[in-house]
Amino acid sequence: MPVLKKALTLGFVATFVLAVAACSPTVGTPEWCTEMKDKPKGDWTANEATEFAKNCLM
Repeated sequence: MPVLKKALTLGFVATFVLAVAACSPTVGTPEWCTEMKDKPKGDWTANEATEFAKNCLM
């Protein structure tokens, strides 16, 4: 029984992570650009800043 419980828990966690990841807009889309404009600049990663400059400013 404990093995089944662990497997179910792991399944639920994996499903939740995939669902949350699916909600993020694709990098470079207008939705992503808007989300990045609302995000504090200090929280941006170097990759996000590069992609923002490439996709949202030009």
